[in-house]
Amino acid sequence: MTAFDAGAPCWVDLTVPDLEAGKRFYGELFGWTFEAGAAESGHYTPALKDGKNVAALAPAEGGDPAGWNLYFATPDAEALSRRIGEAGGKVTAGPSAVADAGTLLVATDPGGASFGAWQPGTRTGFEAQGAPGSFFWPEIYTRDKDAVDPFYESVFGFTGQQISEGTEFDFKLWFLPGAQQPVAGRLQMGPFIPVEVPAHALVYFSVEDTDLTVAKVRELGGSVSREPSDSPFGRSALVADDQGARFAVMGPVANGG
Repeated sequence: MTAFDAGAPCWVDLTVPDLEAGKRFYGELFGWTFEAGAAESGHYTPALKDGKNVAALAPAEGGDPAGWNLYFATPDAEALSRRIGEAGGKVTAGPSAVADAGTLLVATDPGGASFGAWQPGTRTGFEAQGAPGSFFWPEIYTRDKDAVDPFYESVFGFTGQQISEGTEFDFKLWFLPGAQQPVAGRLQMGPFIPVEVPAHALVYFSVEDTDLTVAKVRELGGSVSREPSDSPFGRSALVADDQGARFAVMGPVANGG
């Protein structure tokens, strides 16, 4: 059973209006297979890559739009809930036990982005990450960095490293205490992102070839809001599935050899 440090991203799931359509899209895009979602658990449907748990899909309720959800690990959901409130966030669900699997809470940060936290029981989170077809990286997209940065740094103990500032690209990396590698990023949404795009957690998935993946997204009825481009971290693109859930993909840089 994989252990996750407090504050590390440990799980992602997708709420989607049409569960079967979601399974078709991501099954063809990433090669995922799916366990049966039990009725007593709201048809929460684990997604597997090469037999390992990498995500889950769940039916959206009450006409909610499709969207990916990000969860951070916590050893104490009750204490985390208190810190969220004290730091200016709002707990919107939980903490609540999910049978013996663990304890879940869902919250919003001061900028309005939703995120979750998971206190493990018999399930800790990802069984695989970083490999093609699995979770790679998260970013918090916000329009209020002045409130959001101290919130996450207080609640999870992150230390921050500002990478770039300005209206075009204002980006910060977050590190767990004492860690050398970042666990998440924060992007201040500027004029290059339409005003109707709300604050949210953006989830990246690793892929073998970003350009081929983007072509497959289009073939499956999805859309592309940022075409593939190279960066020091790899070649990425921002896309949405055929029900409108935004996510990103990251692969090796073009002509990386």
